[in-house]
Amino acid sequence: MQQVINQLGQLLQQIIAMLVKFFQLVWTWSFGQIVSVFQSDWQSLPIWKIVVLVAVCAGIVYVLYKAVILLWGAAEAILKAFIALLGVLVSILPYIVIAGVIAAAGGYVIQNVNF
Repeated sequence: MQQVINQLGQLLQQIIAMLVKFFQLVWTWSFGQIVSVFQSDWQSLPIWKIVVLVAVCAGIVYVLYKAVILLWGAAEAILKAFIALLGVLVSILPYIVIAGVIAAAGGYVIQNVNF
């Protein structure tokens, strides 16, 4: 059973590593393409190519804007979840203190009280 769990863990690690490599490849390629578009020589292009270049730049800006909005929403959700976690930790603190007091009182009675 332990071997099956280890193999499953290794499989999950390999899948995650492949996904990270794929995302890195796509990220690098995409930004390389974006940088090459913005490094175009605008002065030497005919007017119709400049119009296409402006349309491409507008499309890139729009898509990156949508990506930033999604990323902002995810960051907001993570922050809300973290704040909720902190709220729960603060709300359970009295119970933890009461459990510690009960344990301390029980330990004192066990070690020091003799009937």
